[in-house]
Amino acid sequence: MPTLDPRVDAYIDAAPAFARPILTELRARVHAACPAVVETIKWRMPSFEFAGLLAGMAAFKAHCTFGFWKNDLLKHEGDFGPMLEAAGCLKSTADLPPKARFAKAVKRAMVLNQDGVPLPRKQAARRPAIAMHPEFRRALAASTEAQATFDAFARSCQREYLEWIAEAKKDDTRARRIEQAVAWLAAGKKRHWKYESC
Repeated sequence: MPTLDPRVDAYIDAAPAFARPILTELRARVHAACPAVVETIKWRMPSFEFAGLLAGMAAFKAHCTFGFWKNDLLKHEGDFGPMLEAAGCLKSTADLPPKARFAKAVKRAMVLNQDGVPLPRKQAARRPAIAMHPEFRRALAASTEAQATFDAFARSCQREYLEWIAEAKKDDTRARRIEQAVAWLAAGKKRHWKYESC
């Protein structure tokens, strides 16, 4: 007998009429494939845990959705991809994936969790480099302290100065910013030093 969370019951009861049978069937299928699953509410939506977060479902105005926490891993295994994509937009029980395929996906997600397989880390897109303005380069070369500080800074700190100078629309604004930047750098200060906690 599955252990049901009354908060999930309340969520299903409050869902639009078309969504209730979809959510009820999804819930039953998860419990059938994974009898040890634990129901909970995450991000205000019904979720299922087994050796970590396993899956979740939600109802919206015109559709329901179901997804595994490790969807990105599952969609590249076997032929789960199309089924997982279809589970993202369920408008009636007729849209539900075949029971056997769904159960197989649940069992595979369980194994991924039991084995501690992590989600792949997403690589942050590298921002394009900002060229140093020639006047700033000359001003840095004229101050040994400022040049040494700038060179010792992490790229992110260097970028803050380069962006600030590059964003100047007028030549006199740029000249003032370069003068201020060199003074701050000579004193060993980062661009936003005023906002750093002591």
